[in-house]
Amino acid sequence: QVQLVESGGGLVQPGGSLRLSCAASGRIFISNVMGWYRQAPGKDREMVATITRGGATNYADSVKGRFTISRDNAKNTVSLQMNSLKVEDTAVYYCNADISDIGSYRLINYWGQGTQVTVSS
Repeated sequence: QVQLVESGGGLVQPGGSLRLSCAASGRIFISNVMGWYRQAPGKDREMVATITRGGATNYADSVKGRFTISRDNAKNTVSLQMNSLKVEDTAVYYCNADISDIGSYRLINYWGQGTQVTVSS
């Protein structure tokens, strides 16, 4: 039993910044790849950024140079620093993680409940 809880969403003007955080809790053995995805109304959910346990990152082309993903393996948390936000960044942002929980020791993919990010002038 693992839960992912996001925080940090809100309303911001174009050019502004927000920092999203996600904390995994429960009987965690180890967390593998963690990341952030987003979904705008009428659109499919898309990958924003991912980070491996070793720190290797991957970003969507649309956010490269503006967003930075980071993690704390000891705390099982992942964050997304979003700078120079654009109107098109408006979406519900979801935390995602592959986690092996104590008991089964097999990797399971988990999703957070989502946090709204609205960029508007």
